[in-house]
Amino acid sequence: MEAYLDNSAATRCYQSVCDIVMKTMLEDYGNPSAMHQKGVEAEKYLRDTQEILGKILKVKPKEIFFTSGGTESNNLALIGTAMANQRTGKHVITTAIEHAAVAAPVHHLEELGFEVTVLPVDTQGVVRMDVLREALREDTILVSVMYVNNEIGSVQPVEEIASLVHEKSPRAVFHVDAIQAFGKYKIHPRKQGIDLLSVSSHKFHGPKGVGFLYVSEKVKIQPQILGGGQQGGMRSGTDNVPGIAGMGVAAREVYDHLDENVEKMYELKQHLMGGLGQMERVVLNGMPCMEGAPHIVSASFLGVRSEVLLHALEERQIYVSAGSACSTHKRSASSTLTAVGMGKEQLETTLRFSFCDTTTMEEIDYCLDNLRELLPMLRRYSRK
Repeated sequence: MEAYLDNSAATRCYQSVCDIVMKTMLEDYGNPSAMHQKGVEAEKYLRDTQEILGKILKVKPKEIFFTSGGTESNNLALIGTAMANQRTGKHVITTAIEHAAVAAPVHHLEELGFEVTVLPVDTQGVVRMDVLREALREDTILVSVMYVNNEIGSVQPVEEIASLVHEKSPRAVFHVDAIQAFGKYKIHPRKQGIDLLSVSSHKFHGPKGVGFLYVSEKVKIQPQILGGGQQGGMRSGTDNVPGIAGMGVAAREVYDHLDENVEKMYELKQHLMGGLGQMERVVLNGMPCMEGAPHIVSASFLGVRSEVLLHALEERQIYVSAGSACSTHKRSASSTLTAVGMGKEQLETTLRFSFCDTTTMEEIDYCLDNLRELLPMLRRYSRK
């Protein structure tokens, strides 16, 4: 049996996504910038996807800009906004648990002379509102907070943060990395006070290498990729029609079944956490089950290094993660796990399990059965 429990890294494409990707590669393969009929046909896929995403988010389709994925969306949001608004101020706020796709651009801004405040989080990975209130200033131009943490599944009070940001620093732009949240939550940027929103397709059954950035029409932002002037000059480069079309289909399908999908994922999560909680020397990390994201469980298996347990599970066709997939080959300690106050033993023994709407209870049981068998054996081996 195979149990794929690494859906926060990548999900399997829906068949409907594969079908439209194939169609745009073999039939409607024109360049959307071309003026002939083939170009018009290709461009329609772009407009259709903007309409789908605009309807889901309850925003204007023209506020949706396609990118190569979450990393580019975050870079455009952070660097583009900071550079466009630096005459207003040069103070940027983010948190200690952001993905590298936010942390690295923020560090780049710091090297360019921007002042950066990194907010701490509590032991569950949630931003403290009193600390944010103190950090906000008149010259704060950008605040970036992730919706759902990719490692431990903590969920930030996005609306509350947005309200405070706009109250205390009315000229600041509020960016949300929603890469782990889109497809799991109903997200309405206008209602929630979100000015910029980053999303990546392969987290919700769409193709890899494509994503989008919602940019409120009131936000001043500087393009970061220059060239042919596609997408109104916001993001030049020939549009990835197959990826964009596939992303649109995936988004529509996942939101058509959102409530039932989320309910199912919480059932899987409760079952997995219940089983892990009964095992010796296993620590569950993050927020309580129903408060955290529906699809992520983080646990520390004391006495067994995460890489050892990960590969032992892999040998039995159980696939999990030892951290962010984008940082898998780095040996440094996780900034998220460090920020929530984990000691060395927990840091070295933590795994992430993540599922989606197609994950089965049988996969969870198969994983739990193997953990019950492997942990005592691996602990005996590690003591020798």
